Amino acid sequence: MSNFVNKLYQNNTIIFKVILFLVTTIAIVYLFPKGGQFKYDFSNGQLWRYDNLYAPFDFAIQKSEEEIKIEKKQIDANAKLYFIVDKTIENQVKSSFKNKVNSLSNIDTLSAEKTKLLKNLGLKVIDEIYKTGFLEVVSQDRVSNKDELVALRNKNEVKDVPFKNLYNSNKVLKSITNGLDTDLNESLRSQIFTILSEIIKPNVTYDAIYTDKVIDNETKNISYTKGKVSAGELIILKGDLVEGKKLAILNSLKSESESNVWTESNYNWIIFGYTILVALALLMLLLFLQRNRIEIFNNNNKVTFIFFNVFSMIFIQTLVINYNSDYLYVVPLSILPIILKAFFDARLGLFTHVLTVLLLGYVVPNSFEFIYLHIIAGIVTILSVSELYKRANLFISVAQITGIYMITYFAFSIIKEGNASQINLDYFMLFAVNGLLSFLAIILIYIYEKVFGLVSDVTLLELSNTNSKLLRELNEKAPGTFQHSMQVANLAEAAANEIGANSMLVRTGALYHDVGKMANPMYFIENQTTGVNPHHELSPRDSAKIITDHVIKGVEIAKKYNLPDRIIDFIRTHHGTSTTYYFLMKERELNPDTEVDVKKFQYQGPNPFSKETAILMMCDAAEAASKSLKTPTAQSISDLIDKIIEKQMSDNQFLNSDITFKEIEIIKKVIKKKLLNIYHLRVEYPD
Repeated sequence: MSNFVNKLYQNNTIIFKVILFLVTTIAIVYLFPKGGQFKYDFSNGQLWRYDNLYAPFDFAIQKSEEEIKIEKKQIDANAKLYFIVDKTIENQVKSSFKNKVNSLSNIDTLSAEKTKLLKNLGLKVIDEIYKTGFLEVVSQDRVSNKDELVALRNKNEVKDVPFKNLYNSNKVLKSITNGLDTDLNESLRSQIFTILSEIIKPNVTYDAIYTDKVIDNETKNISYTKGKVSAGELIILKGDLVEGKKLAILNSLKSESESNVWTESNYNWIIFGYTILVALALLMLLLFLQRNRIEIFNNNNKVTFIFFNVFSMIFIQTLVINYNSDYLYVVPLSILPIILKAFFDARLGLFTHVLTVLLLGYVVPNSFEFIYLHIIAGIVTILSVSELYKRANLFISVAQITGIYMITYFAFSIIKEGNASQINLDYFMLFAVNGLLSFLAIILIYIYEKVFGLVSDVTLLELSNTNSKLLRELNEKAPGTFQHSMQVANLAEAAANEIGANSMLVRTGALYHDVGKMANPMYFIENQTTGVNPHHELSPRDSAKIITDHVIKGVEIAKKYNLPDRIIDFIRTHHGTSTTYYFLMKERELNPDTEVDVKKFQYQGPNPFSKETAILMMCDAAEAASKSLKTPTAQSISDLIDKIIEKQMSDNQFLNSDITFKEIEIIKKVIKKKLLNIYHLRVEYPD
């Protein structure tokens, strides 16, 4: 049991990667659309590249979404409007009118015959109005065409009438006036007119609920097909243009084929196929890291970060497509290469972006167009985005990326449509939004730095500020070391620029590489201002220990000030496993008959393991040694640099740093040129 536990512990990094690989694969496959894949790829306006296609089975020709939308609009436009008639209002009005006339006869002492006449006149007007219907005010603008037939619904009875026949307020008043045109005296006519105009109320209102219900029923009964294709029937010939009816038939065949493929019996096989494809893509990413970025592959935190970003991009793109595929291009996939380049390098960023876009090809419509467009945009991103700490650079890069999106989409559109008149301008707005969302990369970089403990160029810029707390303290306690670090930083930055290394990283590392000297500043010659050397009072072994311990103390101070691991790496490696040669020789001189333990005079390492750390080792040794030249000349500086770097190479200090002989020669030239500029001879002015 203990052996099993030990093996688990020894292989915990590999086990973690396997679990991460499986979880990511399952999560991505889960996001894939639940449908089969059609074996032919086609689009409107293109030539049919395959052999003659015959219908493999009977299927119906599906109407396009545009055709269905037009039919629904026609139903809405031609739908009959329903109005509800309230018969109780007519009875209430008649009853109220009779009561008011009776009251009027009592006041004016009208004869029974006169009262009966008034009632008959009023009831006749009321009957005439309610026979057609009195429309309420808010419903009078429901119909634009007054000749249109509308349906009046009284319980289960429905009858059609021209909308213009319905009474409104003006027609009611006119009808009352005409109905009272008798031999009545003016006073009595006015009183009856007032009574009728007050008591007659609208009895017809628009029935929105019932109208919508009828429209919904008609919409549900829309036929989504417009014909049938029989098995064996010719669909399209090789070389024919995919358009019109042929396009509709092909789309119908694609839909029917995908639904037939995705059956319950085939479900597990299709999932298995998806799993293999996703697993292969993620496996390629792991193999790339193992072969080309071993330091990242060995760091589970960084591998998790990369896999998390790949899954996040696929997840967000899937959410947008499920919501509305019209917003397909609003997702800023260019954020992925921007972030990966900011934390790692351009090659890894592009490789990961391409794999992510290929996986998304199974999720998005028009996959070829999508893949081509985003791969081109990804390449532009990698080529254009640099030095994110300079704000203008990101603005320029995002503008270039957005422009490439628009140009590529324009090209695809004119290929499909044959001209530029059918281009959907909404997509250009989506690409503009995509560009704006790309600025979220800055916020995400900051969040990732805190969550995953990574370091970007933006953080390096902040750390390289010589007014930071730790560098101020170094300047106060060890001013000579601070000046040495500044000179080394300038040398290292210039060398990194020449060979294409990360100049901001190496400059920042150079500024902090000797912070350990703050613990015992006077034991380092650059800080000795009084001419007193405390090493004269110590044995060579004790002196060597103080000198070599500045690396260990530097790591401790860096961790105390929460410096990132990428900066601490420069502190650990800037002397590699070299020795304090002066004290080693002095020890041998004092003890010629005793074998000296070299390890007591050796730095603990490790050796540089990147181009940047190798550059710092060369620049640090060169700058320090150049101070020993009494009369610096071009030849003496050149000989000194050659000697120092040849010694480092012979000691295998650069064996793990992935740096070439050509790059080392370039670095040597840069160091020589810079030191010569520093120690250039001035004209001797006369007294």
